[in-house]
Order: sequence, then structure tokens, then C-alpha cells
Amino acid sequence: MVEARNLKVHFGLLGGGLLKAVDGVSFGIGAGRTLGLVGESGCGKSTTGRALLGMYEPTGGEVMFEGKNVAKMSGRERVRFTRYGQMIFQDPYSSLNPRMTVSDIVGEGIDIHGIYRGRERMDRIHELLSMVGLERAHGDRFPHEFSGGQRQRIGIARALAVEPSFVVCDEPISALDVSIQSQIVNLLMGLQERLSLTYLFISHDLSMVKYICERVAVMYLGVIVELAASDQLYRNPRHPYTRALLSAIPVANPVKERARARVILEGDVPSPIDPPPGCRFAGRCPAAEAACVQTAPEWREVEAGHFTACWREGA
Repeated sequence: MVEARNLKVHFGLLGGGLLKAVDGVSFGIGAGRTLGLVGESGCGKSTTGRALLGMYEPTGGEVMFEGKNVAKMSGRERVRFTRYGQMIFQDPYSSLNPRMTVSDIVGEGIDIHGIYRGRERMDRIHELLSMVGLERAHGDRFPHEFSGGQRQRIGIARALAVEPSFVVCDEPISALDVSIQSQIVNLLMGLQERLSLTYLFISHDLSMVKYICERVAVMYLGVIVELAASDQLYRNPRHPYTRALLSAIPVANPVKERARARVILEGDVPSPIDPPPGCRFAGRCPAAEAACVQTAPEWREVEAGHFTACWREGA
């Protein structure tokens, strides 16, 4: 359904130069599937998601939606694309207009696209509120009257109001209490099954990504370093950065937690304004060699459906 082909998003700086937030990313998401996009803060995950929805104009590469290049869509097709691709934002506190009632927030997209009018519009809004676990009476209230979890439910209802087929979930649980996170994730999974939705699930919570996603892409400094089915990636990570990320997942069993080996990364992430010429992880990688520093690794399929960019894998 959705495909990124060598996608690049660069931002010009006032003092000159470019910030290469996304620098050659490629992946696809099948209809009704969920791809997890993981990596540390600032690696380009959210920028990638926004570029897929047309919120950022790509500097290079292509975004394909249902087989069509988004950049070459006609005006009518572009309007259709903005309806069928929606986003659930990270912060439920700042993503809702405090001056609008919940009904107006959820109904805004319906009004823009002219999907329902009159009584049908209100019936649709009430249906959406019920779908995400809220009551009809909540439609007359304002965002500040709700908890964080309830606000995120409002954000989900707003995204679903225009009947999308593809939804970017941009760290939808990171700003919520731990006790609420599982409720929101289960809600998203239930809605996916009910409405046949396709998700890009952006997160740094690797345990949750394993639970909800069928495939996982690992991102570092604007590029994807590993992509595989969830079971493959967690069972046998092939890139050193992926191994470091997975080693940081806490284990509930204290005996196993003490016995397992942690991968501690040294140094800082390089600047996206001036990324290194070779492997972008080479400066922090415990297994880096001369070739890693000098030349960017090729994207290889190291086993069926398992891809990585590392000189030490698949050579």
C-alpha cells in the first residue's frame, strides 16, 4: 500500500548547509500490515512518517501510495491522498486545539472532505467516540477536561473520522502513563482488525513494537540499518546497533537480567548536518573496521526477508 523509495528529507539551515534528517530510506508496508520504525531520539523516525503523508516535501526519492507517486498526483488525487493517510501524534496535550470542543475536533476532517452532513455528521462523531471508548456526552467538552489517555483516544477518533486506510502512529503511547499504554495499544490493534488499517508504528519502546508489529525497521542517523520480520529481528539481530538496542530491553526475571550481557555504546551520535562518509554507526560500533569508516555498507539480504547494512554481515 505504502512505499518509500530512497526517500530523503533535508532541511536548509540559516547559516548554510543541510540537516539530513532522512537520507535515503526505502521500505514498503503491505495493506493491513504494521511496520515498526525504531531508533533513538533524533534519528529521523517522525520526519519519515510525516514525509510519507506529505507533511514534508521530500528532497529526493519517491513516496508511493497504492502504486502512485504522490509527487505526481493530480489535485483531486492529492486531496484523496490527504484523506486516506492520517496521523496519530505523539503528544495528546499539544495536538488538540484547546479552543475547540471534542465534537468539533473529531468533525473537522469530516467537514473539510464533505463526507457527512447534518444529522449524519453528528451520528458519525458519536460512533467514533464510542469506537475509541468515549461517551457521547464527551463531545461537548474541551480537551483540558480529559486525562492524557482520553486525549489520545480523541486523537485516534480524529484520525479515523475521514475513514483512512493508512495511519502513521507517531509514538502514540510515549507521553502516557504505563498503566494506560497497553489500553491504547490494544485499542489500535482492535481498530486495525475491525477497519483493515495499515500502520507505520513509530516508537522507541522495543517491547511494545515486538507485540504490535509484524516487521521492524531500525533507523540510525537518517538511514535504515536493519529490516526484518519481528520474530527474526528479535531472535537474531544482525546489525551491531540493533543488538545494542535489544540489549537495553529490561527483563522481568532478575536472575536473567543479571546474567545477560549488555552492549554499552560509547561516544555521541554524529551530527546529521555532517554525517560520516562510511557507516554512520562506525564511530560507536565495537566491531568497526577500516572499511566501515571509509565506505558506506551495501544494503544486503542476509537471510530470507532479513536485510541489513553492515560490512560484517552477508559479505
